[in-house]
Amino acid sequence: MNPDHRRHGPGKVILVLYVVFVIGSVSRAGYQILTRWEEAPLAYGLSAFAAAVYVVATVSLALPGDRAWWLSVTTISIELAGVLIVGLWSVLDPAAFPDATVWSRFGQGYLYIPLVLPVIGLWWLLSPRGRPPAR
Repeated sequence: MNPDHRRHGPGKVILVLYVVFVIGSVSRAGYQILTRWEEAPLAYGLSAFAAAVYVVATVSLALPGDRAWWLSVTTISIELAGVLIVGLWSVLDPAAFPDATVWSRFGQGYLYIPLVLPVIGLWWLLSPRGRPPAR
């Protein structure tokens, strides 16, 4: 099997969605931190963390090989945990989030795509077509 097999079919769609989230989350976090940090440092710090996770996930999804695959699985698992933890936290303690993050309310401001994307990403990576080729 081709070493870049994860960048074709559903893998290509997933990669494109991650690129979109990198652009959106990095620009949002950068703007928030540079212009309004004092208003909601927790929310903006979490936005920056989410942006970093999206960057690492995107790069690892684009690279071939076992290490990149493991990094993708690890990063996307962290992403899913972050969405669930921040999502629940923002619902239970809305005062802690005077402004939204990408993961607030499970990604409500992004049509819940931040909640669904890591599930689909992990499903793809753990499927036979998303795994690295056997040696």
